[in-house]
Amino acid sequence: MQVGLNAQLLSLGETYRSAGIHGYIQHLLHALPAAAPRWRLIAFVGDTRFRAPQGLEVRYTRWPTGNPWVRIVWEQSVQPWIAWRERLHLLHALAYVTPIIAPCPTVVTVHDLSFVRYPEAFRPFNRLYLRVMTRRSVFRARRVIADSVSTQRDLTRWWGVPAERISVVPIGVGEAFSPASKEHVEAFRRRRGLPRRFILYLGTLEPRKNVIAVIEAFARWARASGDRELQLIVGGAKGWYYERIFSRVQELGMGDRVRFPGYIPADELPDWYRAAEVFVYPSLYEGFGLPPLEAMACGTPVITSNTSSLPEVVGDAALKVDPHDVEAIAEALARLLEDADLRQQLREAGLARARLFSWERTARETIAAYCLALERGSSGQ
Repeated sequence: MQVGLNAQLLSLGETYRSAGIHGYIQHLLHALPAAAPRWRLIAFVGDTRFRAPQGLEVRYTRWPTGNPWVRIVWEQSVQPWIAWRERLHLLHALAYVTPIIAPCPTVVTVHDLSFVRYPEAFRPFNRLYLRVMTRRSVFRARRVIADSVSTQRDLTRWWGVPAERISVVPIGVGEAFSPASKEHVEAFRRRRGLPRRFILYLGTLEPRKNVIAVIEAFARWARASGDRELQLIVGGAKGWYYERIFSRVQELGMGDRVRFPGYIPADELPDWYRAAEVFVYPSLYEGFGLPPLEAMACGTPVITSNTSSLPEVVGDAALKVDPHDVEAIAEALARLLEDADLRQQLREAGLARARLFSWERTARETIAAYCLALERGSSGQ
């Protein structure tokens, strides 16, 4: 069996493009060969810094597909020709869009429908392109992969995609995300000049992540508690419409309490989670929501949203709040920061919950989705 994987959104640079979908693509490419050792897997990659694991072939794209316009043209013109040349049995679009004309059956992964649910959070062209091309790709694909039941329901509710055509394949959490010794954490804290106690947010700085609500809730808690030590660290690369985040910090007079370290390298992420007293992630909408799972795997108590896929991911192992209610977020911060027993309870529950998610499982279930797509074709459906 010969399967092609469009990995043009794989990015090893230190920008918002290397978050989220990049992590999904990178980990899946490394895990798939072991799940299908007899299959020929070919990844089409634009970033030449990527090194393939054993069992995965790579075709590096000559075009500068880091440019979105170039990538779109490549996906619709060059990719179909390469798929024909490689005699692919199946082509998997790892993020939203398949070729309009494909020489073989396709599978498409839809990570979320944020561009439908929260269109105001996207630039006009991005929103239009994703709405039109993703919808077309979903209905032409043999099989659709969704990261969560929440995304599966969105596809059915908003676009009428039959649930039986959608495979729900949860994302995994890497083995690097695990607890570490106090000595290791303290050494990292000193090396990065981190405060003794801090609350952490990690994610792209863009409207859907609800970062302003995190800042406002922290300011409310700080005023109510009288605490003058604890800091809020907002880590992540700048995405879009992020300017308001910085101005809100100044309006609240919290410039000396809120720190922005910028992009956090992937190999440092576990240590940032471990060093935090609490991880807070009240996103307005997520197709999966990997950061809370990563934090739990590192043993850090989590506050997250009670909406979209996030309850599905964290289960009962985190405090869940209405992301639109700043007071509720502030109250959740107070509960965790003032109750050591609750923090320990969530730490233990989070570690157990995180063990349910692995990239090996993601790879196995992705291969199962491929098989369903190919069976559908052979049965004439």
